Amino acid sequence: MTIEPGAPILVVGSVALDDIETPAGSHREVVGGSANYFGAAASLFAPVRLVAVVGEDFPQAHVDILAGRGVDMAGLERVPGRTFRWHGRYGADFGDAETLETQLNVFEDFDPKIPAAFKATPWVFLGNIHPDLQAGVLQQIERPRLVAADTMNFWITQERRALRQVLAHIDLLIINATEARMLSEQDNLYDAVDAIRAMGPEMLVIKKGSHGAMLFHPEGTFFAPAVPLRRVVDPTGAGDTFAAGLMGYLARSGQRDFGALKRAVINGVVMASFAVEGFGQDHVLALDRRDIEERTARIEAMISLD
Repeated sequence: MTIEPGAPILVVGSVALDDIETPAGSHREVVGGSANYFGAAASLFAPVRLVAVVGEDFPQAHVDILAGRGVDMAGLERVPGRTFRWHGRYGADFGDAETLETQLNVFEDFDPKIPAAFKATPWVFLGNIHPDLQAGVLQQIERPRLVAADTMNFWITQERRALRQVLAHIDLLIINATEARMLSEQDNLYDAVDAIRAMGPEMLVIKKGSHGAMLFHPEGTFFAPAVPLRRVVDPTGAGDTFAAGLMGYLARSGQRDFGALKRAVINGVVMASFAVEGFGQDHVLALDRRDIEERTARIEAMISLD
């Protein structure tokens, strides 16, 4: 694979082996995790630097696949023990997965160590990990052009103070509408956005699943619809792949103004649409730039008034 132009992106998160059940079928030991999904997708836009941990059971073949796509794996620790594992089941509507089993394994003691060569990376994505770990990453890196972060309902309810400390030092938060209301303790989405932006991040992206995504920026608000699809196979990792499309576009363009963020959100929904069409990251790994550009043009035509 030819490495795409663009400044590098640092991603810190999980790499996992998942057992996934959906109405489209069941697969065991699917390579997953936030850093993995992000790296596989963002590498279509720019070089990626990955920091995560795996156990002795993680397939070296997949490490080689990501490395071949321009993902620098120098920050991937392989330690004694088993890799983080998750078993989930999706219902007929492909909504939130029912977690059947979680085995943290080596991920339980994960302490991200940012290699010296990664510390000046200009674009940074903090995957869905404990806020204390996210804060630890921020202490190790030089001030980048943009820091984006993800979180989840568990951290919002159980680690609110630590999460608030992280929010004070990031530029962009990417969460869903339910999480936004939980974090802000506001029912109205616009009130929720105002409350969260007062906590620190100047920009906020609200993921709305099959209904697209909304960008809240100091210069305005933007909505990108989801890509209409004939068939959904597996929603696992769609959120991380969305973030990869968004951050990948910014790194590729080198811009972070309102116009660039709007186009980045469009690239996010496009990448998420590819992710759900295959199990794990199968479909994303088969993509090339032409696929992305054609689907992006399709969405841009949908929202154009010309």
